[in-house]
Amino acid sequence: MYIVIAILAFGILIAVHELGHFLAAKLCGVKVNEFAIGMGPAIFKKKGRETQYSLRLLPIGGFCAMEGEDENTGDPRAFSAQNRFKKFIILFAGSFMNFLMGVIIIVIIFARQTAYIVPDVTELAPEFPDEGTEGIMVGDRIYSINGMRIFYTADFSTAMNRFPSPVDLTVIRDGEKVTLEDYELVPREIMTDGEVQIRYGITFRVEPASFLGNIKYMAYNTWNFVRMVWFGLSDLVTGAVGLRDMSGVVGIVDAINDVGTSAETVSIGLLNVFYLCAFIAVNLAVMNLLPIPALDGGRIFFLVITWVIEKILKRKLDPKYEGYIHTVGLVLLMGLMVIVLFNDVVRLING
Repeated sequence: MYIVIAILAFGILIAVHELGHFLAAKLCGVKVNEFAIGMGPAIFKKKGRETQYSLRLLPIGGFCAMEGEDENTGDPRAFSAQNRFKKFIILFAGSFMNFLMGVIIIVIIFARQTAYIVPDVTELAPEFPDEGTEGIMVGDRIYSINGMRIFYTADFSTAMNRFPSPVDLTVIRDGEKVTLEDYELVPREIMTDGEVQIRYGITFRVEPASFLGNIKYMAYNTWNFVRMVWFGLSDLVTGAVGLRDMSGVVGIVDAINDVGTSAETVSIGLLNVFYLCAFIAVNLAVMNLLPIPALDGGRIFFLVITWVIEKILKRKLDPKYEGYIHTVGLVLLMGLMVIVLFNDVVRLING
């Protein structure tokens, strides 16, 4: 069941992205030749007044093919004939729709939230070391860890998993920021309800939900999704992770299936799946805005670059040259997708 949901969810995410481009193009008066969901051979086609709508075999992408995207066709309704503001709106619309979808899912999931755990320290276990002015004290609010802002305790867990101890820990104490440099904060054996558990030994405050609290919590969750994407990109650039750690369509479907099947109940499984889908939606929004040729961000980047060049040269540039660059970028991206797909399949086979 979760595999089917995952495939449908991925298809919907792509459809929403391309729908953003499509609606923005129509709003700006740009001619759309084809609106397609999926890649590869078409399994369904329907011709509208001027646009062909198609559903394609492979659920790994989609496109909104506008007239004159990478060349000057002479058509006044071509994408290349529009001003830069309209081009920006059309290019940005896809990522905006993905981001909006992620926000809507978060709103639905947390609309009935009854409480949150905020990073205010209410109790420290007897086994907790360094309690006092040189360490953590009851009443402190965890503000940041190694510069990473802590909004809720989920951020605390993320930061401690990401940054090995010792860490630079900043707390709010009596209204002022206090930074504990090179602070040793590691899980240890803590006696809890008669059982020994591996914990940090910090108890945080539970805050009842409110309307404004819900809005703030949703906003922080969305921001955390964006922050996690940038963490992933940073790890990729620095070499902390490699191509083998990247996941494509198969890996995403497998991950969605795992979070669903590992849940205690179907309702919890569905909530976990929807939460992951929200993260993927925001992930797609951010990734598509990277200044990489063939991606929306790359095209937006070239809007700025060509504007600067045209100001210097005092003449219009032929859009076909930008089209060549995006074509090369698309070929490279497709090659990367094949490598990632291969890694996903190997990882799936090896369990």
